[in-house]
Amino acid sequence: MYQLNIDPVFLDFGFLQIRYYGLVYVLAFFLVYYLLHKKREELNLKKNEVDSIIIWLFAGMIIGSRIVALVSQNYGFIFRDPLALFKIWEGGMSFFGGLIGVVLAGIYVFKKYNVNFYRIANLVVVPVSFVLILGRLANFVNQELVGKVTNVSWCFNFAGYIGCRHPYQLYSAFLHLILFIIVFAVYKFNKKNTFWTFILGYGILRFVTEFFRDEPLVFGITLWQYLSIVMILISGYYLIKKK
Repeated sequence: MYQLNIDPVFLDFGFLQIRYYGLVYVLAFFLVYYLLHKKREELNLKKNEVDSIIIWLFAGMIIGSRIVALVSQNYGFIFRDPLALFKIWEGGMSFFGGLIGVVLAGIYVFKKYNVNFYRIANLVVVPVSFVLILGRLANFVNQELVGKVTNVSWCFNFAGYIGCRHPYQLYSAFLHLILFIIVFAVYKFNKKNTFWTFILGYGILRFVTEFFRDEPLVFGITLWQYLSIVMILISGYYLIKKK
């Protein structure tokens, strides 16, 4: 049994708090920014076009992930605190919402600049799969997305939760590390399948780890597991189709 005593705030200026969770998204932004600019000529894009694409993708990710996360927690947030949508440093981001937001924003902006969706998607999922490891570690520091109550010797007591619980965030971070290694390898040897390999791997990973998470069940499994099944089926179809 362990007690978590890590301050989620990296720096506190009084009027502004910088949290580890927020730093993860800053890192994600700069990794994507660096990679897309490095590949700019290969993608046949101008500097301002790359900047525009990055802004659209991150706007879609933040808005989509926050809407799904907040709506799944509390439907009335938009009336009480509409600015909560942009408070990403407080935690509460949904991967599924972020994915939908990025895809929709990508479809629009890629068409605008006449660039193939997969040429950027296959590249971007590499740093994204890495940042997701850090994201789960930040969830752990924030003491959110906790696991089910258990009596295993490595369980944790999380602030605001009763009972010793599975460190779901650490389980997920470990599997995300494996996913990153797989995605990186696929990008190196078979770029065209990188995006759908990531989607398939994430779907499987999420479906498995959700069994350890403290979430409401809908006919025996969580809402996120149903969405994971959809991801597995869609990505499996496209990977088979691409052979």
